[in-house]
Amino acid sequence: MSQKRKKDRVVYVCSVCGHSSPQWMGKCPGCGEWNTLSEEVIRKAGGKAESGRTTTAAPLSLADVTDACTERVSTGIFELDRVLGGGLVEGSVVLVGGDPGVGKTTLLMQAVSHVSQTGVPCIYISGEESMAQLRLRGTRLNLELSSFPVLFSANADDILAVIEDASPRFIVLDSIQTAHFPQLEASPGSISQLRAVSTAIIAAAKESNTAVVLVGHITKEGTIAGPKALEHLVDTVLYFEGDSGGPYRLLKAHKNRYGPTFEVGVFEMGDRGLSEVSNPSELFLSQRVVTDPGSAVTASLEGTRTLLVEVQSLVAKSLLAVPRRVTVGMDQNRVHIIAAVLERAAGVNLSQHDIFINVVGGLRLTEPAADLALAATLISSYLDIPVPADTVLFGEIGLSGEVRGVSQGRARIVEAAKLGFRRVVTSKASLSGASTGTDIDCVGISSVGEVMEVVFQAGKE
Repeated sequence: MSQKRKKDRVVYVCSVCGHSSPQWMGKCPGCGEWNTLSEEVIRKAGGKAESGRTTTAAPLSLADVTDACTERVSTGIFELDRVLGGGLVEGSVVLVGGDPGVGKTTLLMQAVSHVSQTGVPCIYISGEESMAQLRLRGTRLNLELSSFPVLFSANADDILAVIEDASPRFIVLDSIQTAHFPQLEASPGSISQLRAVSTAIIAAAKESNTAVVLVGHITKEGTIAGPKALEHLVDTVLYFEGDSGGPYRLLKAHKNRYGPTFEVGVFEMGDRGLSEVSNPSELFLSQRVVTDPGSAVTASLEGTRTLLVEVQSLVAKSLLAVPRRVTVGMDQNRVHIIAAVLERAAGVNLSQHDIFINVVGGLRLTEPAADLALAATLISSYLDIPVPADTVLFGEIGLSGEVRGVSQGRARIVEAAKLGFRRVVTSKASLSGASTGTDIDCVGISSVGEVMEVVFQAGKE
């Protein structure tokens, strides 16, 4: 064994959290996942480091620092630009993840097609689908093939050479897991390859001011495959979500150095690819059955946009010792809390009933403003009385049954009036100073018990 080989050190790195260990273990000490440690060889450079200072570093005032390049490239897709914060920043690196078949390739091919037609140099690099496959997809999506530059290569050296020689302003690499350096012994997709390839591409993007979009695979846990360090290295992390069998897709930013992380882009998958949904509220409510009990509409804030979303509940007598609580699109612990508050403050006994909750359209409601609508749907299903079709409810419910105010009350009321709703039930605090200039009837309540009187008057007759 050569002297250089003797200096090599072997560590085992977790593919989920990036934790390193000097020996292999079945369970990662960092994240607790099983069988995620893979071998990585660390080669030490020979020779002694030179002593003494060779460079001089001094702190600067921020006022003396040259402004960074913040020029943006529009993708031609407004919903994508919204989530990015106004478009792609030159020199930025964006990581896009999503389940297989959700539409990542479709979205990015449409973006490259729009950008290339404006005269901006761009390249779509694929390491998974051949050029013939991409041509078939482009034909199906009705893209302008003559102005769609594409390269099939998984060799990281070729990708870096394209960035240097072609000087594109926009590159899509689909996917980062397939790109690899042939000179490295590790297989494509391994920790060593991911780290080396991503570091090199990020450095090339910064040096050439090229906006790079990397497509990442998703694990069974719903996170981007590879070490978490990959998400820390890039500038923006986007998740493309949605049921591959359904038409709706949501694009969300989990990290964004050049814009907000609370924006949401809404798309609909069709025969000709993805189309933008300019009015998601109308889309989510288009198939609502207003005469059935257990359904209510709430106004939720997703970034700067207000969405009207239908919340559904099914309350059924349970035959089990421990009733079931099944939720889709809402925190299950929140449902437990609201059910307990209703039993204590409104006299609605749900302890012996199964509860099933669904948020229509694939959205996930995380803000507490949906509490009031959730409570109304539970009462509606329990009493078998429908919530009035023209009513929107929003407000946070406390443990003592009080209804608290939420932010942007005026914006929520205006959105409800815009879609033809005639009544809003919310907390009195949310109505304070919320003059909307509309003729919608706003009813303020202070406790969850008042829902029985305000919303379900017919059930008391």
